[in-house]
Amino acid sequence: MWKTLEAFTVRLTPGALRLRFHQKFGHGVRVAWYRDVLRPRILKTPPVENTTDKQCEIHVLTSGRDWLDLIWALKSFYFSCGRHYALCIHEDGSLNQFGLESLRRHFPTARIILRAEANAKLAKVLRAFPRSLEFRNTNLLAPKVFDFIAFLQSDRMALFDSDILFFAEPTIYLQRVEDPAYQRNTFNADCADAYTVEPDTVRARFAHELLPRVNSGFGLVHRESIRWGWTEEFLGLPGILDGHFWRIEQTLFALCSSRYGVELLPDEYTLRLEPGVGARCFRHYNGTIRHLMYSEGIARLLEQGFLAQQ
Repeated sequence: MWKTLEAFTVRLTPGALRLRFHQKFGHGVRVAWYRDVLRPRILKTPPVENTTDKQCEIHVLTSGRDWLDLIWALKSFYFSCGRHYALCIHEDGSLNQFGLESLRRHFPTARIILRAEANAKLAKVLRAFPRSLEFRNTNLLAPKVFDFIAFLQSDRMALFDSDILFFAEPTIYLQRVEDPAYQRNTFNADCADAYTVEPDTVRARFAHELLPRVNSGFGLVHRESIRWGWTEEFLGLPGILDGHFWRIEQTLFALCSSRYGVELLPDEYTLRLEPGVGARCFRHYNGTIRHLMYSEGIARLLEQGFLAQQ
């Protein structure tokens, strides 16, 4: 009994209340309204029944925090472009049963890869590549590099994060995905370089350039561009593991793609931190602007009648 009362008291301390209030309303009442009241309404929409076209397969990593955002991301893509690309969802081990069942209900033809299944497979796939295996097992975002390719069932992969939304057809992106003569990787541009290695280091060690501003939140990746021998080599670069954990997998995508062949998507796909969708077909709401995904991005889709047209 005393433990229960003590826990209740801790939850009601002024500091705890202030923290909870800030977490809920730190970006304002509008953000909280769209995030907590309107965002869950996507769960009442019908499922995306057909995700079987393997000319390109979408791969995404999601979590207990992000799975509801992912449903918005994927449904806005399938709705905006009318494609039926195959879908493979990787969960990071934090997804609860309700989130897992929701994803299965809304994308019944998708493959969902549980963390335990992925761990077993990648332990074998990367057995001969110790740096890659160690990085894959210790970095939360490393499965984007390794698991996505290991489970890929197409020659071309659509690389998605959970925090992207589509407001119209991403025409240039689709053209690159569906053109068999297009043999480069392509990504949305970051607002600045966000790597853990310097271009001069890459040039001196490998005699090729590192394309600036690659953002691994959205792109097209060819299977042959991510090679374990390359990742093993790149993970030996001095300092590559010293930066922010989310920059390391992005650096690996940029390094492999720069060696293979890569270009950025047009300016309308570029990551921007200021508010405003404008006439863009797409926006990536990365961590620092995630709140805008709700008050701006979901708000725009609702204005377009997105939920009613599902």
